[in-house]
Amino acid sequence: MFFLTQLKKFNLPKTMMVHFYRAIESIHCSSITVWYAAATAKDKGRLQCVIRSAERVIGCNLLSLQDLFASRTLKRSRKIVADPSHPGHEVFVPLPSDRRLRSITTKTFRHTNQQPGPPLTIQKTFGHFQ
Repeated sequence: MFFLTQLKKFNLPKTMMVHFYRAIESIHCSSITVWYAAATAKDKGRLQCVIRSAERVIGCNLLSLQDLFASRTLKRSRKIVADPSHPGHEVFVPLPSDRRLRSITTKTFRHTNQQPGPPLTIQKTFGHFQ
């Protein structure tokens, strides 16, 4: 945040500051699809506080942490769907109705007890799978 405030002192345009923030954001959100589900509410709140302070410095709205997670998850799942050689390609198998994805079959009930999250929104945004 120090460097972002220094850029503001030099009266750089907002677009340049947003580009600089995107570089910081990529570091904060590296592998967000892996760690976001295990992060505590306190950790998410701290990261959201960094995003809000960057918004105040830059003077424009930025994506929230939840929106970043949803967009990165959607981007990653689209890459998996598009690549038939990916090991997880079989996970995204549509049902015959072509409206929903087939559930993962497991030997335990660990996946059934989890709260539904971004995969439900991913199903809605894919539209047609093939």
